[in-house]
Amino acid sequence: MPNRQAGQAGERGRRRSRPLRAAIAAVSVFALCSGVWLLQSGTATHAPPQPSAAESADAPTGTPTGTPTGTPTGTPTSRPPRAAAAPALPPAPPTRIRIPSLRVDAPLMGLGLTAGGSLDVPPAERRDLAGWYEAGTTPGERGTAIVAGHVDNAEGPAVFYALGALRKGQTVEVDRGDGRTAVFTVDAVEVYDSRDFPDDKVYGTAARPELRVITCGGGFSKKTGYLGNVVVFAHLTGSR
Repeated sequence: MPNRQAGQAGERGRRRSRPLRAAIAAVSVFALCSGVWLLQSGTATHAPPQPSAAESADAPTGTPTGTPTGTPTGTPTSRPPRAAAAPALPPAPPTRIRIPSLRVDAPLMGLGLTAGGSLDVPPAERRDLAGWYEAGTTPGERGTAIVAGHVDNAEGPAVFYALGALRKGQTVEVDRGDGRTAVFTVDAVEVYDSRDFPDDKVYGTAARPELRVITCGGGFSKKTGYLGNVVVFAHLTGSR
């Protein structure tokens, strides 16, 4: 048993050591969400929320939540102060993700890579399920952890349908296999066209524990579905 456990631990270490930028191409728009539900029910009524300019990492400090960048308001900021980073946790596989402000509470499955080298995705029929890149960083340990899920499927909204409505300062909680819950605070919510997806920014290594939560978003085409991705950037600010 000790030799077997050591071998398993070594294998996990080798898998986590793979460079994240090289291992994952930009998350496939077609894999995460083809927009079949929007095509069936009408894009104007059922399009998922998209991040405002105020939630961008480049938005000036003090921009009130929900106010477009550059818009004078004459009122004090409504944003909470930036949360300090918490010490990294030891590696432990995640089991569940919760986003209280969006009423998201979903189990997590492990994701690998497709034959083409892009991140695989949860089964399309499981609207309640999200996934994490299990060959990479586990949420809470130092580095960049990746979670992805569908915005919709043919039946309606899926687990991350409302992800674009998340705001800076709100929290994402990840339950872990060691019984602890990693608490992340949102730093930015951005949307990218698939042709300009910033792989280094999203998947690059980090010196502290960070989290990316990814789904589809941006423009929509009746021919190809969603044209981009919504990405949440967050860092570890506590655990319990």
